[in-house]
Amino acid sequence: MRRFDAIVVGAGPAGSVTAYRLAAGGASVLLLDRARFPRDKPCGGGLTGRALRQLPFSVDPVVEDVVDRFEFRLSYGRRVVKRSSGDLVRMTQRRRLDAFLAERAAEAGAEFRDGVRVSAVEASNGTVAVVAGGDRVEADAVVGADGVNGVTARALGLRGQPVYGVALEGNVPYTEVAEERFRGRAVLELGIVSGGYGWVFAKGDHVNVGVGGWEREGPRLRPLLDGLCVEHGIRPEVVTGLRGFRLPLRGTGDPVANGRAVLVGDAAGLVDPISGDGMYEAFVSATLAAEGVGDLLGGRQDALDGYAERLGTALARDAQASWAAKLAFDRYPRTAFGFILAPRVWTFVDQLIRGDVEHVRDARGVVRLPLRGLERLGSIAAAGRYTSPPGRRSSVVRAADS
Repeated sequence: MRRFDAIVVGAGPAGSVTAYRLAAGGASVLLLDRARFPRDKPCGGGLTGRALRQLPFSVDPVVEDVVDRFEFRLSYGRRVVKRSSGDLVRMTQRRRLDAFLAERAAEAGAEFRDGVRVSAVEASNGTVAVVAGGDRVEADAVVGADGVNGVTARALGLRGQPVYGVALEGNVPYTEVAEERFRGRAVLELGIVSGGYGWVFAKGDHVNVGVGGWEREGPRLRPLLDGLCVEHGIRPEVVTGLRGFRLPLRGTGDPVANGRAVLVGDAAGLVDPISGDGMYEAFVSATLAAEGVGDLLGGRQDALDGYAERLGTALARDAQASWAAKLAFDRYPRTAFGFILAPRVWTFVDQLIRGDVEHVRDARGVVRLPLRGLERLGSIAAAGRYTSPPGRRSSVVRAADS
């Protein structure tokens, strides 16, 4: 039986980048995924400049559109278009992106096995083991990158108590919609679904349309998506590839490490509450996980528990600000919308999305006032438990109160 330095379960963006970084550093890595690649995943497919700065290589070969402006509306009202001084988001499809990232990991030296189901993950006596495709494989560390319903978190007692969002998306070919209308822009429809928004994103030969919000919105998503399509002159019956999915939004303090195991990306619930995007968080967690496993393999530490603190330092404060903004938009949409349209706020948001500014807390001067106002609205909404699930104080409220 072959032994590896590390096993990465799941070859999505977080898993493949973790495997790449470990293999590039000289570790023997086994990267596993239950699906045959290339395979698709439900996702808007946007990579912000901020996220791309976390990668050690370019993804230009799989980019299908470059966004330099955002188009906002509140409750299908007046359109507001905000342009950037540079590229904001690069649009791709998960089918292409994930295959590309897995290939980069394999080129760096990781052994990639797709179409292999992991049925068990075990940890004892300084060794971790994965049962994959009927074979038991041992390693010094395991990285769970197998998503919101993955086996790794469940097997190692790292499930936590996430709050879930839900989304429904589909595709519309350019034969059914004007390509020039959507190229170069991300269209965001605010105030049409509780806890989220609707979108239209341009891709290579189609646009991706979708709506997402709180989990309780699930039964309403199809009519909401139909309404979004009608607003943009799209006949609902021409939407193809409809897919629904859950978004894991973990609260502060939920476990992400245990001994010689860590979680990254969606498996760790690292989805931004306000945008529903998890790419930046996936790549940050991949870097930190690879650093932690590298220290473990190098004898500089004997467990991966310190990963949780480093991950919190990197992401927690931005996540808290995002929770506050999410609650503010949900409870006081018009006031919150006014805050983001305040003078100079877009300039700051533009810099944040592109990665020129690292964190929300880096806001200075007149920008701080509207952002603080947005956070205050979120705190008021949280204090009223506006979005708490019945019967318990939710992770949403815990995060916003932090």
